[in-house]
Amino acid sequence: MYSQFYLNKSLQFDEKAKNFQKCILGGNWLMLVSFLIVTLSIVMTFGANEHFSIAMQVAGHIATIIFAGLLKLGYVLRCVGVHGLGYKVF
Repeated sequence: MYSQFYLNKSLQFDEKAKNFQKCILGGNWLMLVSFLIVTLSIVMTFGANEHFSIAMQVAGHIATIIFAGLLKLGYVLRCVGVHGLGYKVF
């Protein structure tokens, strides 16, 4: 499983494999950051809504939609990298 968050300098890759590794890393980081923001915005809008103004809650709902989409985009980017390296299991 590719759960890495940095490019290993000790491994030698050709240029094509290095680009697919960068896709995997970018997808992993995008999924991690998006997941954290979605979790925080859900807590802000549903868990602790009495502490935030209505404008902040609206922004939280919008952020939930946008960053959930970015989470899915990160997964697709990661799948492109894994498929490019020849793996069949994502």
